[in-house]
Amino acid sequence: MSEVLSQSQIDALLAAARNGDMDMGTAEKDKSEEKRYPKYDFYSPKKFTRDRLKMISSVFESYVRILSSRLNAMLHMSCELEVDSVEEQRYFEFSNALSERDVLTLAEDSFDDAVEKEPILFHVTTGIMLSMMDRMLGGDGDVESEINSDYQYTDIELRLYKDFMTSMVDSLSNAWKNYIDINFKYQRVEVNPTLVQLIGLEEAVVIVGITIRTPVSRGRFSIVLPGTMLSDVFGLMNRETASVRQASQRDSEEIMDFLRVSDLEITAEFQHTTLRLEDIYHLHVGDVIFLDQPKDSNIFLNIGGKRWFDGKLGVFQKNKAVRIDKTYVLSEMENTQDEGERQ
Repeated sequence: MSEVLSQSQIDALLAAARNGDMDMGTAEKDKSEEKRYPKYDFYSPKKFTRDRLKMISSVFESYVRILSSRLNAMLHMSCELEVDSVEEQRYFEFSNALSERDVLTLAEDSFDDAVEKEPILFHVTTGIMLSMMDRMLGGDGDVESEINSDYQYTDIELRLYKDFMTSMVDSLSNAWKNYIDINFKYQRVEVNPTLVQLIGLEEAVVIVGITIRTPVSRGRFSIVLPGTMLSDVFGLMNRETASVRQASQRDSEEIMDFLRVSDLEITAEFQHTTLRLEDIYHLHVGDVIFLDQPKDSNIFLNIGGKRWFDGKLGVFQKNKAVRIDKTYVLSEMENTQDEGERQ
């Protein structure tokens, strides 16, 4: 028997139909079942693959190890550096986060001598930089409580800033040695980067984020690598890899050419026997030496003084010949491999 609805239930259904509540459950279900797709930004597509970014990350892993040792020696204090991000972005995403009181360090690479080329940018947060300066001048480095958001570097501090960053830029050249021979040179310090357009706002850059920790302070060290510089680096690496591959192929072909025309002595050995010197002295043409071996026994072929083959003596095109029946070298290699597997 079908259920009979009361008047209150009918009114509730009508109200739900007018408000659209009856389709809510179905809509939520359809929304949950809708397949999600990753968004792709066609306006600013990625320029570097994950493998390239991974390689850059490994370069800067070496860089932080080198820089950590150098800072420990300069400050006589334990400094820990860690690469926490390697991201490809547009330059405006980095520049928009800068303020008028920030300081940028500019460096150049050794690829070409172009007058107008995009620099490599280094940015260190004010707190950690002043802490390292205070430590180098004999203080304890605990100065973060004395720094406010409006702090500006003095002329003496900018001079110390330059010395710090020159050392950091020089260390970057050593980090690339395992991949490519490239040098980085300190250019200058830019006090108010918001007034200068150093890189095109829409240019692709790779931003490497490094965390610096000391016993009394903590800060962030960012390095901006222009996309044009990285394209030159990867292009040169591809050319060097291709040239090495071609050189190895040419060397292999040249070696094989020499081997093909090389003379190699092959000796056919019938059998061993022992003779006295007196018997050898009285040998004459026509004498017979008894080898105690049947006439159809195997003949051994020696190459380079080592037994390689054996076979049967015969005639081929009216010339003496040996038909190879067994290869000794391959058999010995197989036996050696079997013994190694058993061990």
